[in-house]
Amino acid sequence: MSAGDTMRAWQVQRPGPMRSNPLRRSRIAIPVPAPDELLVRVRCCGVCRTDLHVAEGDLAVHREHVVPGHEVVGEVVATGDAVTEFAAGALVGVAWLRHTCGQCRYCRRGAENLCPQSRYTGWDCDGGYAEYAVAPAAYVHPLPIGYRDIELAPLLCAGIIGYRALVSAALPPGGRLGIYGFGGSAHICAQVAIAQVAEVHVMTRGAAARELALQLGAASAQGSDDPPPVPLDSAILFAPAGGLVLPALAALDRGGTLAVAGIHLTDIPALNYQRHLFQERRLRSVTSNTRADAREFLAFVAEHRIRLSTTEYPLDAADRALTDLAEGRVTGAAVLMP
Repeated sequence: MSAGDTMRAWQVQRPGPMRSNPLRRSRIAIPVPAPDELLVRVRCCGVCRTDLHVAEGDLAVHREHVVPGHEVVGEVVATGDAVTEFAAGALVGVAWLRHTCGQCRYCRRGAENLCPQSRYTGWDCDGGYAEYAVAPAAYVHPLPIGYRDIELAPLLCAGIIGYRALVSAALPPGGRLGIYGFGGSAHICAQVAIAQVAEVHVMTRGAAARELALQLGAASAQGSDDPPPVPLDSAILFAPAGGLVLPALAALDRGGTLAVAGIHLTDIPALNYQRHLFQERRLRSVTSNTRADAREFLAFVAEHRIRLSTTEYPLDAADRALTDLAEGRVTGAAVLMP
């Protein structure tokens, strides 16, 4: 590569519903890595619901004309002068979290996901809906062996945030877990829970998603508004639908915890204290992840083979992939292949 070389990429031109075509195909300059960064050739990039929130304007604009995408499997092609831990040819993962200050009280106590100066791939900085991307070396991840590129991509956000949500849900050993919504993140999280000997019950609107849940080992699968067949010790809400908070809380047994895994949620209807929260039921949000979460999760999937349900799209069809996600036509995870 030489100065002035360009690449294919998608940029968010004007956030809005997917029917308004908020993404535009572009040719932009191949980025140059800063001293602490890597330049990677994108081998594939997962399509996350957060990308949809960026494109449709559910999340405030942090960077004009940003390139979305934060589930990047890439090959290192160049490194900044200060990088020593990665060399050209290494296979790495570029995930959502890409910067924290390291000095604030949240970072010092191990909660870097709450850092006020945190920055994110595909929102604050250009991401992986492109042929190349740059990322700080301190925030990229070595990847487990035994998985294809298309399987690795969803692990880098869907998998990591699902793992953090599972930890936040405080599921007791051998407990009953309810999962609301069954897309890219949920179908990975369910398998982690099952590997930990949990009993998993899935509530989701799509018939194909319910079938996938049962194939992966769920004890039951029903509609998103239907009650599970047993009281739940813990639950995770993956669907961005605030209206599901109430039935999820009502399904909890005494002392149960509901973790909300999304970065965006529609409004939650009014709660009834006696029905939804009394008897020490808890409602928790999940905000991003720490690098420690990522390391723990990637180590887990290296030890326990996770089955990934993926749908492949060419890079030139990124807008179609996001539209399919918005309209519920993706079972499992969508992945862009440049």
